[in-house]
Amino acid sequence: MAAGKRKPSRYTEIERKFAVVDSTVSPSFDGLSAVGRVEQLPVAHLDAVYFDTPDHDLAAHKITLRRRTGGTDAGWHLKLPAGADARTEIRLPLTGSRDSVPDELRDIVLAIVRDLPLQPVARIETARTVSMLYAPDDSELAEFCDDRVTATAGESLQSWREWELELVGNVDGGADVLDRLANRLFDAGAEPAGHGSKLAKVLAAARPVVAAAESEPVPVDKVHRAIAAHISELIEWDRAVRADTFDSVHQMRVTIRKIRSLLQETGNLGDREWVLDELKLLAGVLGTARDAEVLAQRYEDTLNGLAPELVRGQVRERLVDGSKRRYQSGLRRSLAAMRSERYFRLLDALEAIVVDNTQPPAAEDEAKPVTVTGAYRRVRKSVRRAEAAETAGAEDSEEALHRIRKGAKRLRYTAAATGEPKVADCAKDIQTLLGDHQDSYVSRAHLLQQAEAAHAAGEDTFTYGVLHQHEAEVAEYARMQLDASLHALARAMRKVKK
Repeated sequence: MAAGKRKPSRYTEIERKFAVVDSTVSPSFDGLSAVGRVEQLPVAHLDAVYFDTPDHDLAAHKITLRRRTGGTDAGWHLKLPAGADARTEIRLPLTGSRDSVPDELRDIVLAIVRDLPLQPVARIETARTVSMLYAPDDSELAEFCDDRVTATAGESLQSWREWELELVGNVDGGADVLDRLANRLFDAGAEPAGHGSKLAKVLAAARPVVAAAESEPVPVDKVHRAIAAHISELIEWDRAVRADTFDSVHQMRVTIRKIRSLLQETGNLGDREWVLDELKLLAGVLGTARDAEVLAQRYEDTLNGLAPELVRGQVRERLVDGSKRRYQSGLRRSLAAMRSERYFRLLDALEAIVVDNTQPPAAEDEAKPVTVTGAYRRVRKSVRRAEAAETAGAEDSEEALHRIRKGAKRLRYTAAATGEPKVADCAKDIQTLLGDHQDSYVSRAHLLQQAEAAHAAGEDTFTYGVLHQHEAEVAEYARMQLDASLHALARAMRKVKK
């Protein structure tokens, strides 16, 4: 986040919506053991303007962005899906401009919005009657909201009544409490709402044909369905990276590699071959932060496991703190790339690939179905090269093992997409072993570099040697387990061929 920008507040919202008619009588919560008392609050008048792209891209991802006045939480609100009945709500105070979305909120959804304008798409006015439910210990339990709504979107004008039931804070047994409270609403005549948000209801009525067309396109074959799923995951990990969530850079990078591997297997990108290069470059940019984060955690865990007398000198400052600083530097570079037009065009192209594969190809364009056989053949070829390099005592044995790992990753993703779980599991075991081996190789090189710097500064370098030996043992263990994992993969592949 750029200097001078405000940090948004984040909340987890767990709520359910209910449809009622004007004559429905408000529910009673008497007799529920979870409810100690109910307090009726004054009616609040809420006025919210919702923002989206011209094609409602946020709404298509079940995301709402609004500027609301009135009530106790007036401000800018961005709501993101977070599972059943749950959403993450991100808030900022009201700004001077009514029509300019704060950059801090726009950045969170930039992978969806890209360089498109965010403009008002609906206005929703609500007369809200709130009943605050308290637990027997007088802690806040839930809010019951009786809303009378008037909404406009374009030429459409709608009015309706609905109820909302929202848990407050971290309620023990939250799902069970919500169920018991909801049953009282059903007893009063309520029904589950047919929409996830007020905005969704407004837009569906205002643009029913477009709303139906905005459902997610579904590719016709397994591999492209897997690609579509990974692209959706990429958008989610993008948000996590922007929030600096632990391990999110690594997971985004893994997702990019999944997409790239499966696109390579399809072999039918046509004039979009450039997408493979762009995915590789993006993974490389993320790699700086990922490697630093891994090293920081790796060194911290190992040092914490050593006897105190074995940890000497400024080793924590150089290894742990230094890696964390490199992570922050790498994260800034990653975010700069993720805010570029180049990144937006890559996402455009990935979505276009998904859409292109929602229709069966013409007979003359039909490609052979993707199977695990070709991917496994490449793994075997890499294994033979590694064996030859080891026999000859070649210095590039690390690179040979790295090629096996790359082939195993590609095989894993292909097997998972084509419905071969045993092959995928075996390939994952190989990938994990060689990933540990590669991380150990990178760590040992870094340890030697830091030990030299520490020695030049007159510091005790004993612990660097201890850590180097530990990393060498990790690599040796991984190498010893590799043959057994390769044999397990061969057995799994024999069953596929049958």
